Amino acid sequence: MATSIRPPDLARDAAGTRQPRALPTLFFTEMWERFSYYGMRALFMLYLVNALGYERSDALELYATYTGLVYISPIVGGYLADRYLGQRKAILIGGITMAFGHFAMAFPSLLYLALGLLVAGNGFFKPNIATMLGTYYRENDPRRDGGFTIFYMGVNLGAFLSPLIAGTLGEKVGWHYGFASAGVGMCLGLAQFVLSQSRLGDGGLPRGKARLDRADWIHVALASLAMIPLVYGAIAAWGAIGPAWLGLTGSGRFVAIAAVAVALWLASRRFGGAKDTGARPLTSEEWQRIAAIFILGFFVIFFWMGFEQAGGTMNLFADKQTDRLIAGWEIPASYFQAINPLGILLMGPGIAALWLRVDRSRLALPTPAKMAIGLLFLALGFVVLAVGQHRADILGKVGPQWLFFVYVLHTIGELCLSPVGLSMVTKLAPLRVAALMMGIWYLANAAANYLAGILEALLRGTSFPLYWFLVGSSIGAGIVLLALTPFITRLMHGKG
Repeated sequence: MATSIRPPDLARDAAGTRQPRALPTLFFTEMWERFSYYGMRALFMLYLVNALGYERSDALELYATYTGLVYISPIVGGYLADRYLGQRKAILIGGITMAFGHFAMAFPSLLYLALGLLVAGNGFFKPNIATMLGTYYRENDPRRDGGFTIFYMGVNLGAFLSPLIAGTLGEKVGWHYGFASAGVGMCLGLAQFVLSQSRLGDGGLPRGKARLDRADWIHVALASLAMIPLVYGAIAAWGAIGPAWLGLTGSGRFVAIAAVAVALWLASRRFGGAKDTGARPLTSEEWQRIAAIFILGFFVIFFWMGFEQAGGTMNLFADKQTDRLIAGWEIPASYFQAINPLGILLMGPGIAALWLRVDRSRLALPTPAKMAIGLLFLALGFVVLAVGQHRADILGKVGPQWLFFVYVLHTIGELCLSPVGLSMVTKLAPLRVAALMMGIWYLANAAANYLAGILEALLRGTSFPLYWFLVGSSIGAGIVLLALTPFITRLMHGKG
């Protein structure tokens, strides 16, 4: 049975340009969730290396595993929302579980429990809030791209504030204060989501329901608490399979994670589809649109594999190889991660207006072409960083302007690729598998995040410096995607 229906806001706003009443609630919920995630990410590598004494390679491996799993778990969370929970209950379960995880990060002895809770909670939260926003727009709704752009501003407002607040507390006061502040942010997001239920209509609810009832709230509470023993069970299982995992090479681990993720997706299709007796089969056009999502998902791996160096090697570059002293004050290394979201907040409206003007002209670009341009800007950023790394190897440290320009170029690339990609999935995905398709989209991010963490180890012993390798992979993927744009556009059937 499908779990989401069109809320009353949709019918009321269909004839006008006013955004749905639910948008501010979802904006601030996502803002605070991103505050918590990026606050934790800004500190994670620095905490492992500087506080817990991890070797660089071990820290990058743990970072790769955590961030990879963060983007695999939405496959399960999206499926459960599509089939059983509805997006709204899934968002609540995810937010509560992540709050548990952020507070657990304040205690070194609970590191693995904390990471497991963050992974599990993210799986419920991440695919469903964007999917829920998509339910407030009719097909081909002209407000959709504008609504997702506003939503994306919420993502980046949270990402901008988190390094400044959590980073300052973590690096200057105490690591546990920084991680706890991320937990507080998640609680604030949950509080305003719960208190604004009346603004959400029946969006994200199982079909036939107008609101969450007492039984639903009990289910949310019990499911959230159940995540703690579930994670402990996973940690215990890891004790059995861990030695085999450690025996794999970096590429072998990536293949194993991808195989598990695909198996989860196939299982959800096999066992979920059998229960849905009321759903009609997917049409040929719908399958082609799903194929377009998969193809574009493959190419975004190359983008995020480079972009997500921000939390790993680029974070360590800021900490170890950047001269951060200005007038006697040392800039916290985590502050550099605020450049990207600040750039999005400042440049986002201008680039969105530019795309609108281009799309109304004879030079209109389809979504795949915009994403290819994003890959080329990513490559330019890595040219700057590769030169900066070479100078740092000679001089010991370089000025902060090197990272500043890298982040600016990467931000332009992100604005070309990420918002249109997120909106594209909600346009192309059939409604009855919408959250699951969002989970598949995040599977590409999972592969990219894992590769981002292990890439330095994979290239060790080769003739390819990390950042020059990323220059080549980004340019190559961008050119191939441009060449395939006409074919992919046909698969989209006018929805991209």
